[in-house]
Amino acid sequence: MESNQLQQQLFSFLKECIPPHLSLVEELCDLLNLSHDSVYRRIRGEKPISLAELKIICEKYHISLDQLLQLENESVLFDAPGLNGMPAEFSDYLNAVLNQFKYFNSFTTREMHYLCKDSTIWNFYLFPELAAFKTFFWSKTINNQAALSNKMFSFEEFPYHDCFLLGQQVLKEYNQIPSVELWNLESMHSTLNQIAYYRDAGNFKSKHDLALVINAFVNMVDHLQLQAERGVKFMPGDTELSYRASIQFFINELILGNNTMVINLDGKKISMVTYSVFHYLFTKDPRFSTKVMASFDTLLNRSTLVSKTGEKDRNRFFNNIREKIKALG
Repeated sequence: MESNQLQQQLFSFLKECIPPHLSLVEELCDLLNLSHDSVYRRIRGEKPISLAELKIICEKYHISLDQLLQLENESVLFDAPGLNGMPAEFSDYLNAVLNQFKYFNSFTTREMHYLCKDSTIWNFYLFPELAAFKTFFWSKTINNQAALSNKMFSFEEFPYHDCFLLGQQVLKEYNQIPSVELWNLESMHSTLNQIAYYRDAGNFKSKHDLALVINAFVNMVDHLQLQAERGVKFMPGDTELSYRASIQFFINELILGNNTMVINLDGKKISMVTYSVFHYLFTKDPRFSTKVMASFDTLLNRSTLVSKTGEKDRNRFFNNIREKIKALG
């Protein structure tokens, strides 16, 4: 393939990477510090882009040269937000998730396919007591924040109001994205184990704090069941006038998922996989998304749809979780 064709292919690919309401020319003018005329000349192939410019573009839009040059190998380029340094506060992580979801919602057509090993992080921000506990747990036990090393969880002392408000914003963005979600009977086990560990290790300041978290956990499960029953997403207390995007809720009793998502944005897909508990890797490689979706569709064919139908299976699934949560008390 001629270099001129490769350059034009690059800009064609870039047009597909940005939301339709944004101008590729304006984006490149700002990114490369070039005039409109200089950018147009590069887009038309009249002037070759430099290696320095290509590096800037690839870093900005997470483009793999292997993919661009159509090299026949099995390499996949992933973006790993936060890789160069752990945020000092969990609110930084939630802000990053919020910005990512706002980006998803800038597209006209969007849909999320989610293979669930654990409940999504944003579900834990439906109710303040559970949100505070999970934020405390992640900050103390996973991120090893020194200030929490000798602290016990107390909702009064560690309400994390800022994180709860951010989590609520994330939920409101998530509620605008239609989703197909594949859950397993063990999808809540990690949180069950975390609460049990803190209880047994004496990391709750009082029995009242433990009870607050258990009650909020039950409320979260009740809300998820109500969403599954109605087949739509909404916030606690919302009326039908406030209902948002649809949710197709499937249960698979054979395979434990691995928290993988594929987001369809105006026909183009982004795949997300987890690492280090709550961090995600992103890729726009269509080969990877195709592979993930093929596996997802296979599992769906062996799963039970319980949103807007399947009342017996839906009740059995959520009642099973509720019994395990109440046993924590």
